[in-house]
Amino acid sequence: MSESKALPKAPMGRLKRWLLADVVEDVPGPQAKEGRSEQHSWWQVVCLTGVDYFSTLGYIPGIAALAAGALSPIATLFIVLLTLFGALPMYRRVAEESPNGQGSISMLERLLSFWKGKVLVLCLLGFVATGWLVTITLSAADAAVHVAENPLVSSFLHDREVLITLVLLALLGAIFLKGFKEAIGIAIIIVGAYLLLNLVVVGFGFYEIVTHPQTVDDWQRELFTNYGNPLLMVGASLLVFPQLALGLSGFETGVGMMPLVRGDEGDDPERPRGRIRNTRRMLTVAALIMSFYLITTSFVTTLLIPARELAPGGSANGRALAYVAHNYLGDALGTLYDLSTILILAFAGASAMAGLLNIVPRYLPRYGMAPEWARAIRPLVLVYTAVAVVVTIIFSADVDAQAGAYATGVLAMMSSAAFAVTLSAWRGGSRLLAIVFGLVTAVFFYALVANEIERPDGIVISLFFIGAIVATSLISRVYRSLELRQEHIELDETALRFIEEASHEGEIHIVANRRQAGDKAEYDNKETEQREDNHIPRNVPIIFLEVEVEDASEFEEVLEVRGVEVGGHKVMRAVSSVVPNAIAALLLHLRDTTGKTPHCYFGWTEGNPIVYLIRYILFGEGDTAPVTHEVLREAEPNPERRPAIHVGGR
Repeated sequence: MSESKALPKAPMGRLKRWLLADVVEDVPGPQAKEGRSEQHSWWQVVCLTGVDYFSTLGYIPGIAALAAGALSPIATLFIVLLTLFGALPMYRRVAEESPNGQGSISMLERLLSFWKGKVLVLCLLGFVATGWLVTITLSAADAAVHVAENPLVSSFLHDREVLITLVLLALLGAIFLKGFKEAIGIAIIIVGAYLLLNLVVVGFGFYEIVTHPQTVDDWQRELFTNYGNPLLMVGASLLVFPQLALGLSGFETGVGMMPLVRGDEGDDPERPRGRIRNTRRMLTVAALIMSFYLITTSFVTTLLIPARELAPGGSANGRALAYVAHNYLGDALGTLYDLSTILILAFAGASAMAGLLNIVPRYLPRYGMAPEWARAIRPLVLVYTAVAVVVTIIFSADVDAQAGAYATGVLAMMSSAAFAVTLSAWRGGSRLLAIVFGLVTAVFFYALVANEIERPDGIVISLFFIGAIVATSLISRVYRSLELRQEHIELDETALRFIEEASHEGEIHIVANRRQAGDKAEYDNKETEQREDNHIPRNVPIIFLEVEVEDASEFEEVLEVRGVEVGGHKVMRAVSSVVPNAIAALLLHLRDTTGKTPHCYFGWTEGNPIVYLIRYILFGEGDTAPVTHEVLREAEPNPERRPAIHVGGR
């Protein structure tokens, strides 16, 4: 077996070398390392996920209390049950089937081939961009509001939410430009302090409830006065579910950061059992922590905060736990809790940024729908930060204006994950499991539809992101259509023998052929035709080359060439996503490995050139000869070293 060698790279300047230093790789092969060198213990990655996931404690208890009133603890219980018995098992399966950070999108990608699969992935990436980019901007904007409204802050910062948000976004971008290690280190401190302070607030809240049992009696009285029986309570609680589903936002981010989770020594890179086990542990611990705080904070805020204070304009609106901290722990601890909340909101975008950095580069560059630098981490950080700045300016750092898009992105991701897991279980023969996951899928789709009915602006913003991604992806695909797409080339022993025999005779002469019957008569007729049309002497040996298109929507590939003999004719056959680029790559490989200049012969193609152009872009075929020449011209600027293309016929 022969393999092509990588072409030498042009020297890079210091800035470019720094920008392209860290690259998100595809699933590595057996000889590659098990992911990037910067990997961490699973509990550390919990903290990076937690700055997004756990930060929702800042507003979920207040939303539940405002939306459900006395039913808030019951409605929150449904979220906890869905977390532990729906989302958690669902994403544990996603972690097993997609262990390199692609998430549920890769599962759906495997179910659909050709362009329909690529379009589905682009649409899902649009929802990913919506959810995670708006997570970055919304969290920073919410932190800015807490800063601007704090009475201890200088009056200069009052009504300066946009400026504060932009500073926080710049700080987040700088941390990720510095490296993942710094982001995780900060996340550990912030999440640890925030969870500890929440535990203190919850503990004092329950102490207050126990020492004042009248609060429990008042709550029970209100429940039965307003709803009468448990069935009505359950029904009313289910109606507010879409407003609380954002408390599930950490799961997709968690599996998106799987490449950061350290596995075991000797893990198979394509099936890293240690990383899968540790990621499942990470998801389980995060879900248990969040479930504990959801139930306890909901109970405390419902029983201790008057309804009028939770309403818009009330002192507990948007800051329910901070209200409890100030009123029951004093202003000193309350201010400390405020500071902790501001910090975790400011860095909540860190987990979303990490998720984007791990998932998007695994698709668009591989599809030829983004430039190669889109695999590098630092350029992507700059791009995402710039987009976040634009979104912040457009929405004037208004949290409410971005809430619909945030919910749409999160619920769409979780709905697609639930559907992927359901389909995977069904195809795997687990009918009962598929039915259970199907029910979870229905719940998430209900939440998504209900959210769009309530906040239609969310789907509008999501469609904008989807349209932008699809448009830029298609433009990039067309722009990169003449690139060499083959990562490397492998020839079997028979094909190597054909090349070696031909190179001993002098120059290598290859005739491109589109196989029909594949019998001796076909090759006899093709040889006679090409020798006549291209004036190939009878004594010059030729090798036929046949490239078949398998999936034209793919971009990068390994070109495997095998040799066969048919009635005395030597034939090399290969399968590729595109014919002209594969031929050009093989010709350059033969030039480099034999030191001889290959000659490739074609016949004229008849038909509308516009139609052939469309066929080339969409189906990998078309007017092969001129496109092959253009690919060679792009790859080898020196005409003296370029393989020769001959076209003959009448």
